[in-house]
Amino acid sequence: MTDLNTLNSNPGVNPKDPHRPVYHFLPEANWLNDPNGLIHWQGMYHVFYQYNPNGPYHGTLHWGHAVSKDLLKWQHLPVALAPTPNSPDQDGCFSGCAVDNNGVATLIYTGVRGEDQLPCVATSTDDMLVTWQKYPGNPVIPNTPQDLDLVAYRDHSVWREDNTWYQLIGAGIQQVGGTALLYRSPDLLNWEYLHPILVGDRTSTHPLPTTGDMWECPALFPLDDSHVLIISVWSNHNLIYSAYFTGDFTGWRFTPVHQAVLDNGGSFYAPQTLLDDQGRRLMWGWLQEQRSDAAQRASGWSGVLTMPRRLSILPDGRLGQAPVPELQKLRGRHQQYKGLEIPAGYELVLPEVQGDCLEILLKLAPGAASQAGLWVRCSPDGTERTLIAYDREAGGLIIDREKSSLDREAVHDRRITPFQPADQEDLTLHIFLDRSVIEVFLNNELAMASRIYPTRPDSLGLCLAAVGSQARINSMDVWTIQAPE
Repeated sequence: MTDLNTLNSNPGVNPKDPHRPVYHFLPEANWLNDPNGLIHWQGMYHVFYQYNPNGPYHGTLHWGHAVSKDLLKWQHLPVALAPTPNSPDQDGCFSGCAVDNNGVATLIYTGVRGEDQLPCVATSTDDMLVTWQKYPGNPVIPNTPQDLDLVAYRDHSVWREDNTWYQLIGAGIQQVGGTALLYRSPDLLNWEYLHPILVGDRTSTHPLPTTGDMWECPALFPLDDSHVLIISVWSNHNLIYSAYFTGDFTGWRFTPVHQAVLDNGGSFYAPQTLLDDQGRRLMWGWLQEQRSDAAQRASGWSGVLTMPRRLSILPDGRLGQAPVPELQKLRGRHQQYKGLEIPAGYELVLPEVQGDCLEILLKLAPGAASQAGLWVRCSPDGTERTLIAYDREAGGLIIDREKSSLDREAVHDRRITPFQPADQEDLTLHIFLDRSVIEVFLNNELAMASRIYPTRPDSLGLCLAAVGSQARINSMDVWTIQAPE
C-alpha cells in the first residue's frame, strides 16, 4: 500500500507541480472523476472512484480504491474493478455504490458495452475489500423500462428497508427532463421496476437553473426528520451542476419541499455519501480541473475529491454542509487576530500570513458594507488574487476568480451562492486553501468549492477588504495545514 503523499517515486506525476493538493484526496497519478462505492466497513472508510490508469484524461474507466482510518491519511489499494473483455462491462466500469448485504460487501455499478449501460454486481469477502468477484449473471437488469423513451440510463443508489432492497438509477426522459427510476429486489439480483420517484422539467429555470436532460449519480437517504435526494444535472452532453431536494418520501414517491444548487463554486459534481459508525452522513464530491488539457497532461494527474463534509437538515429545511472536525488534526502554526476594522474602500494586508495550504476561520461583521471579505493567494502587486466575500448587491457569497491566474486558459469567472443574512447578523467564513483547491463554508450552512491556478510563486498573500462602508473582523484564526502523517 502506498501513502497518498509519496509522489516523487511515481514518474507519472510532476513533483514540482504547484497546483497538486496536499491534504485533499486524489490518486497517485492519472484521472479521477466521480466518487463511487463509499462505505464505512469494519472501522475503515473506503473510497472508490472513477479512474483511468492510462493517463490524466477521461478514458476507459476503472474503479480506483483507497482506505483510511481517520478521514485524513489514505492508503491506495489495487484497482477494484477493471473492464472484463467480452463482458457487460468490457468498455468501462461506470459509477455505482456499495452496500452491506448481510456481511457481504456488494458493489452495484454501471457496466458499459457499446451503447449499453446496465447495472452489474460484484462482491468481496476479504476484510480490506481488495478482491472482487463479478456476478456471472451480469447485467442484473438487462433492459431499460420499455414504456419510457430515455435519454440515458446509469449510476446507482441502493438501500434496504426491512427485507427489501430499493435502487435508484439516473435517467432522463426525452423532451421532458431528468429523472430517477425506482426499483425493488429481494436479493440485489432480481429487480422489479416501479416508477420514477421525481421528474424534472428541462424547460424550467426556477428555482433551479435547469433540471437538464438527465440526472446522473442520484442518491436518496433519510437525514434527521427529512429525506434528501441528490442529483447531478447532465444537459446536452455537458456536466452542469449538482443539486439537492429535501422533502418527503412516502408511497415510494418523493415530494420536494426545498431545492437548491448543492455547491455553486464551478467545479463540484457527482457527489456521493456514506453513513459512518458515528451516525454521520458524510459527503464527498468530484472537483473537476479548470485548466487546459495540456496542463493536466503535463502534470500527470487530473481531478480531486472535496474534503468530507458532514450533512444536516437546517431548521428551515435546507441542507447544511460543514467540514468534519477531524480536519483540525492537520493544523500547524496558528495566528489570531481580533477586532480588526476595515475602512470602506481599503485593503488591509496581513504580511505575516502567507501560504497556499491554510485554514482560515473568519468571524465577520459586514455592517452596511456592500462587500466584505478577504483576498487570498495574492501576489505582492495584486496581479494574481482571488476574492472570497459576502456581497450584498449580488445577494450572497462570492468567489471571484477574475484575477486568480495569469494563465489565460484557466477559468476566470465570478461564482455566487445566494444567501440573505438577518439584519446585523455576523457571518462565519470557514476557508480551506489547498494549492489549486478552495473550499468555503458559510455559517456551516452553505459550501462552495473552486479551483484556481496562480502562476506566480509569490501569490501567497492574504488581505482583508470592504467596499461601500466599514466592516469589522471580530476574530480571525489562521492555521497552516500540514500533509497527513
